[in-house]
Amino acid sequence: MAGKVKLTIDNKEVQAPEGVNLIEAAEMNGMHIPNLCYLKGSRGVGACRLCLVEVEGMKAPMIACTTKIKDGMVVNTKSEKVQEVRKFVIDLILSMHPLDCMTCTKAGVCNLQQYAYDFEIKESSFTRKKFGFSIDESNPFIKRDPDYCVLCGRCVRVCKNQGTNTLEFMGRGVGSKVATANDKPLQDSGCTFCGSCVDACPVNALLETDRWRKGREWEYEKTDSTCLLCGNGCDITVSTKDGMLMKVNAGTAGPSAEKYICAYGRFGFDCIEADTRVNVPMKRVNGELEETTWKDALAIVAKGLKEAGKEAGIIASAGMLNEDALTLKSFASDAVKTKNVDTTASLYGNAEVLISGNADMDAADLLVVVDVNPNQWARVLPALDAIIRKKVSGGAKLITVNSSETGLAAVAAVNLTGSEADSLKSLAKALADKGLVKDKMMAEAVSDAPVSEAAEKAAALFAEAKAPVVLASPAMYPAAANLSLVKGSAVSVPLESNAKGVILMGLTESGKSYKDMAQGCGFLYAIGEVPLTERPKTDFLVVQNSHLTPLAKQADVVLPSAAFLEVDGTIVDYAGRIKNVRKAVEPAGEAKMHREIFAELAKALGAKMKEAKESDTKKLAKAKVKVTFSPFARKEGFDVNVNEFIESVNASVINGSRLLWLKEAKVKASKAVQAA
Repeated sequence: MAGKVKLTIDNKEVQAPEGVNLIEAAEMNGMHIPNLCYLKGSRGVGACRLCLVEVEGMKAPMIACTTKIKDGMVVNTKSEKVQEVRKFVIDLILSMHPLDCMTCTKAGVCNLQQYAYDFEIKESSFTRKKFGFSIDESNPFIKRDPDYCVLCGRCVRVCKNQGTNTLEFMGRGVGSKVATANDKPLQDSGCTFCGSCVDACPVNALLETDRWRKGREWEYEKTDSTCLLCGNGCDITVSTKDGMLMKVNAGTAGPSAEKYICAYGRFGFDCIEADTRVNVPMKRVNGELEETTWKDALAIVAKGLKEAGKEAGIIASAGMLNEDALTLKSFASDAVKTKNVDTTASLYGNAEVLISGNADMDAADLLVVVDVNPNQWARVLPALDAIIRKKVSGGAKLITVNSSETGLAAVAAVNLTGSEADSLKSLAKALADKGLVKDKMMAEAVSDAPVSEAAEKAAALFAEAKAPVVLASPAMYPAAANLSLVKGSAVSVPLESNAKGVILMGLTESGKSYKDMAQGCGFLYAIGEVPLTERPKTDFLVVQNSHLTPLAKQADVVLPSAAFLEVDGTIVDYAGRIKNVRKAVEPAGEAKMHREIFAELAKALGAKMKEAKESDTKKLAKAKVKVTFSPFARKEGFDVNVNEFIESVNASVINGSRLLWLKEAKVKASKAVQAA
């Protein structure tokens, strides 16, 4: 941990961690140094000159975003000289900026507007310039209006840092602008539509396409929550107005390295109002699904569960909340009296594998990625891909261990190819040769392993690292976790948001497995986004979901559940952190949270059952499994196509929102490539 540095800012003695710049030091102590180009988490570039400060002993003003603090430093951020420079900079920028603040969507949260207010500049004293750049609003996600751009470069840097590399400066001088390669529309540039640039932009140059006349920022009620659409479990901030969803941004609660959400998390919220949304219970009458009452639907399901008894089968998504999972466990055992309850988490293999380990990605100076292929463009664990690339941009090293080429290989310091098990064994032997392997079983297991040149380089990086983090697929986690016995930490990375949580809640197979029940079961109760499109061989099928999925269309009874932004509870993410999920809007129509439905079904069965509370789940979620040596081998586990699994789990979001545009654009691009 970095030591503390004592300094004086504006006559106030303060402390800040060694190595931070003056802007960060000031913010940590409740003071703000004006800036437009500085972006937390990335290197300062000193482009806007707003952050100039006077430092005692220096002849000229210093740029705060590029100046690291020193012990005993005395800083004046509000001297007459620097205030004069700042006012000049704002005055000059305003001469090239539209002055339509009264109708501008970013009014109230525009940094330029705030500084103009602070310096009492109503109109620029310079001759006004208007460039008339064309606006890019040819996609349903992000609108780019270069006339508002202040050339701060934040969007360019965030795009580069996360490896997307879509945006760049075009031209020179005041007439330059931020553009894509050859100034193409975003959809033709390789953009993933993550919207990180929107979060980074301090003005109205980059904005959600559908934001016009959807309310001002000060009218929004903001809810910090967690995205449930994939295994990343990203922090999000949800903005609502009059009970309606307005927008979703990357959250503010998590570590600084993880300020990212993908297109699904940012723009998929409109699926809540999709035509496929299930708002009321439905039952099959004469071969067709018809609306019915909760009382009728619950009675039908309860009757079927009573008749099936211990033979009833219950399968659920591993994206459900901890509180739902724990309540489901009680419902199955106490109300239904069946052991046949399982989730998609069992597809990953041994339950212990998923709940082992935790990691601090912020502190990591070396990342070892084993048998995992996160990809922003394919939208497979996109946030993990972006986080790793950001860490590498910031100076961390990357080692990939994979039998096939991965997208991350391009930014890795070392790529270990071939059998993952053999590569890990070779790496462990190289570490043993350096005297770093203290576990006797591990040392003995690798004593005869050959050491490749790549493994030797990887071992050198691992030996130098202070806080290495190993990220592995569940299938390779036992072998990969051996590295954490040397130093650092290791975690397995599932594809669903709460795969770790549902296991920690004890919702693991004790009777028939998910795979067995998905093949066929006399009475099957499917809960959440399970990756099934065809009806299993079953006499009676109940589907509990927020949308009328292909599986739900084949059900005998459909129970409407709350969608991912309509629920309250917790999850445990891939790094082992307990994260809060907070309701942003009320459930649509008559939809209910999963655990509320379980409680009402138990009542219809005439059984008593405890509905789980957050206090119950948080105790269970803190359980840890000690890492011990495991043979270097691939364990039986997840054996379905990753892309197909992600698509099927997120089908309701993708097909029920504007994200369908992205899916169709991807298909068109693929066909164009094949035709060429």
